[in-house]
Amino acid sequence: MNNFFRTIIAAWGAKKLGGGCFSTIVIFIIIYTMLGKCNQQPAHASSIPAHVKVQAAKRF
Repeated sequence: MNNFFRTIIAAWGAKKLGGGCFSTIVIFIIIYTMLGKCNQQPAHASSIPAHVKVQAAKRF
């Protein structure tokens, strides 16, 4: 996710959920971090390992 939109969404969420100064900052950091992690995918999940053979099912 683009850092600009991540910042805007985290700021809006922190403003809505935060009660005071400290809690708003903590909520902003939590939302900003979670938005940064939600878009990452492990590299091994996108490809099939070379040692695994995929076979088609036989029709009778």
